Amino acid sequence: MKTRATALVALSALALATGCTDAEPSDGADGSPEGDALADSRLDEILDSGTLRVCTTGDYRPFTYLDPGTEEFTGIDVDMARDLADDMGVEIAWVRTSWDDLMEDFLADCDIAAGGISISTARSEQVYFSSALMEDGKTPITLCENVDDYRTIEQINQPGVRSIMPSGGTNEIFAEEHYPEGELIRHDNNTVFDEIIAGNADVMTTDASETLWVANEYEELCAVHPDEPFDYFEKAFMLPLGDEALKHYVDQWLNIALNDGTWDGIVEPWFGEDVEL
Repeated sequence: MKTRATALVALSALALATGCTDAEPSDGADGSPEGDALADSRLDEILDSGTLRVCTTGDYRPFTYLDPGTEEFTGIDVDMARDLADDMGVEIAWVRTSWDDLMEDFLADCDIAAGGISISTARSEQVYFSSALMEDGKTPITLCENVDDYRTIEQINQPGVRSIMPSGGTNEIFAEEHYPEGELIRHDNNTVFDEIIAGNADVMTTDASETLWVANEYEELCAVHPDEPFDYFEKAFMLPLGDEALKHYVDQWLNIALNDGTWDGIVEPWFGEDVEL
């Protein structure tokens, strides 16, 4: 009953915000009532089925990781998705995907996608995004002894400099755009940092949040300048394009989670007390 009541409150608030009421129905641009967007929301399907289908790659710690031994997902966004499902009163059905197939799998099989996903205008052509979970930007990570060698794009974009990254996703896009003179190495995301330690790659340019976690996990590696990244973007959940009711629900839940200690409690074990995302 609590979940249904919460959903009804969210839908009612959205209806009031958009001016859609029973007393004065209005038509959308295509001639159909604007209220149809609420009636056709994926939110109702999730509540009726009792299942939230979540796409995630499982290879991007600290946000999403699939343990090959236990076959269990862990990570910041994994735990946040579990909290969302609990708020809805439903179970989660995980859909394993890859960065190359993320968009295709999401559009075909999922209600949301989670796992350190960056907001981009290209992705926004096909999906909605929730409100941002955090701000981020691309920054290098390398052996601590080599930090001064890879502070700038110009230093990394040199013949002989080996930049490593997973295929698909924004790290590959950034490297292809900014390091055309360097050597680009594509590698499995779960072991990509081991390749730098082993001497098989020189540097990786990735999200500052990831470099902070890696630096906390590997004493050999240092984030170069996580407080001054090369660019700026935000991370969020992917949602179905045009589904205002589901987006409204997720945004309201997220606003509470970011301010009632839920987010802080989930993040702290991964980064420690001194890191703020």
